[in-house]
Amino acid sequence: MKLLTTSAPHVRTEDSTRKIMVDVLVALVPAVIAATYFFGSSAFILVIIGMVSAELIELFIMRVLKKDKEFVSNGSAAVTGLLLALNVSVATPWWVLLIGVVFAIAIVKHTFGGLGQNIFNPALTARVFLLVSFPNAMTTWYNPINKFFGTYPTDIQTSATPLAVLKLEGFSKAAQDFAPVDLFFGNMGGCIGETSTILLLLGFAYLVVRGRIKVTIPTAYLGTVLAFSWIFYSVNPERFGSPLFHLLTGGLMLGALFMATDMVTTPMTIRGQALFGVGCGILTMIIRYFGGYPEGVSLSILLMNAFVPLIDRYTQPKIFGRRNA
Repeated sequence: MKLLTTSAPHVRTEDSTRKIMVDVLVALVPAVIAATYFFGSSAFILVIIGMVSAELIELFIMRVLKKDKEFVSNGSAAVTGLLLALNVSVATPWWVLLIGVVFAIAIVKHTFGGLGQNIFNPALTARVFLLVSFPNAMTTWYNPINKFFGTYPTDIQTSATPLAVLKLEGFSKAAQDFAPVDLFFGNMGGCIGETSTILLLLGFAYLVVRGRIKVTIPTAYLGTVLAFSWIFYSVNPERFGSPLFHLLTGGLMLGALFMATDMVTTPMTIRGQALFGVGCGILTMIIRYFGGYPEGVSLSILLMNAFVPLIDRYTQPKIFGRRNA
């Protein structure tokens, strides 16, 4: 028998970064459809601006600044631009979103070396940057218009998000204003891509079936939120709100299913991913309950991103035949 000795890698696959990114874009199509239905043509325009500008900015960086004349887009910039667009309000001006895209691609991603080298999730970091820099634009919420490609009338009605109502007026008022069915399907104010739980779950299921995402982080994240909120709900229902309410509101589903599962900025081991998810869940609820801002998903994921190197170090499996250091 003839044996061949070759260099690594020995396990090969036909997958590529481009194929993975295409699957992520496909998985987010239901969320884009929901955004277009609930918030009209303005939401769809923001999505297009986010995706196209991200690709053009990365192309400029690679071809002009880094002198890589052979660079071909792999779709990762489009995913970042789309996720950032889904994380803003429909009231956000297009130029504010563009600033966020520049920050995400140029500063958060390429300053650290490009794809696979960034420490923090680019879309979430840019969202926090915009929230600090343009708080009015990022926290002005419009009522859904429930019409594909519809436009808002001149007398636009603003609304508070469910979490804001809970924080300011209590759970009784929040439960009265927002029925569970509206929370599940997304008929409420908020960021354009975070409202529809059912369509986000549909996209997530597609990625799981395609083998792009493991369920460890979302399961640990959402399970921790349920357990944490159930404990506090048992103590004071009116102040803290029900577990189901917290599960279906804010950016929890979008964050847990599509942001906390980012391959680059999350742990590599199963134990590490579980620890990462639990940490995100605890921090999210602490910020929601005791922070000045009613939502805590973005900050919790970014804080846990910072701990990923330590998590990977202390959860790496033992090498056969060696003792742990």
